[in-house]
Amino acid sequence: MAEKEKPAKNIHSGHRERLKKRALQEGLDQFDDHQVLELLLFYAIPYRDTNELAHRLIQQFGGLSGVLDAEYRQLLDVKGVGPNAASFLALIPQICRSYQLSKWGDRLLFDNVYTLGEYCVSLFIGCAYEKFYLLCLDNQNRLIQAVLVNEGTINEVSVYPRLVVEKALAYKANSVVLSHNHPGGSLQASVGDVKLTKRLVTVLNEINISVTDHIIVSGNRYISLAAKGMMF
Repeated sequence: MAEKEKPAKNIHSGHRERLKKRALQEGLDQFDDHQVLELLLFYAIPYRDTNELAHRLIQQFGGLSGVLDAEYRQLLDVKGVGPNAASFLALIPQICRSYQLSKWGDRLLFDNVYTLGEYCVSLFIGCAYEKFYLLCLDNQNRLIQAVLVNEGTINEVSVYPRLVVEKALAYKANSVVLSHNHPGGSLQASVGDVKLTKRLVTVLNEINISVTDHIIVSGNRYISLAAKGMMF
């Protein structure tokens, strides 16, 4: 029986090993964006030089964060990016979000705005569209569940009070925190944000569930509507 043909020797294998070794020894702090991306692509494209493709992706999306924030189909549109590489890159922000959330542990106590805000930042890592979360808390202000209520577009998400009430009751919340993100970069609460907050406060109060805060997140920053006196 004939022996199966082995893949041709990769002329860039030495470069790959050197870059991997450097990353493990020194970390990525001194790496340029294209070098970090090249390193990541090693694991999705095993038998091809990824340096040129890394540069092409950086140029297309404006930086490493732009590449990792790109959608699967946007990545596929770039020459040299196949389904494996596109899905691998698209999953990285979600993996980072799962990692950050897992570090918080179970039954997290929200006893200050800082803890609440930082947790909410973790919820929206890598989110290119607006999302609205309902954080259901017990009678000791410990987190029962962070529930995704809805996902919208780059600058809008629809929130239906009936659905919020259903989620709060389903998780037997004593109180809740509202949270949504502004992917566009603005930390200003819109008129619509404030109106929605006040409406949900009224609706949830009618079933004896208090709304303790509404956290708006943009990137790694956040604001608390309660701290700004915009809740009631």
